[in-house]
Amino acid sequence: MTTNKLQTLTVGGGCFWCIEAIFNEVKGVEKVVSGYSGGTVPGTPTYREVSSGRTGHAEVVQVTYDADIVSYEELLVIFMTSHNPTTPNQQGADYGSQYRSVIYYHNEEQQEIANEVIKQLASYFDKPIVTEVSAAEKFHEAEDYHQNYYENNKSAGYCTAVITPKLAKLRKMHAKSLKSVTA
Repeated sequence: MTTNKLQTLTVGGGCFWCIEAIFNEVKGVEKVVSGYSGGTVPGTPTYREVSSGRTGHAEVVQVTYDADIVSYEELLVIFMTSHNPTTPNQQGADYGSQYRSVIYYHNEEQQEIANEVIKQLASYFDKPIVTEVSAAEKFHEAEDYHQNYYENNKSAGYCTAVITPKLAKLRKMHAKSLKSVTA
């Protein structure tokens, strides 16, 4: 009998469609939900409100994973190498504070691991890492049409131009950490 040690990771690194597609391919990941976190306005934000950049929320994913299969540290390494953590409030053509690179930790151990991973990866980048490390805040699930966006819209322009190349890079860099995936 195995024990299922489900834990939570909450991160943002640009458009949540990209980050969601990446984590959906990782062994040990049980569920990935796109949403919003880190905002300062009351109530449940909508995509339109968050996209305005005025709510303070970041587009994030909340990942439920089995810690017996994949570690928090391994997930963070995958995350940090799947987006550009050196550009403040921007990933490619996506610009604004809602696209910031952020790790929301759920306990002190996650905070320590996040800071250590950033420190270890710093020498791999030409510029300083600007990823924010903050205590987890309220997570708001994004609208239904954002969930599993890549899987449901693979032929859409954004998916073919942005997400598919990110997945190719992921498969090359982290093949041993991925579920069996067909291209």
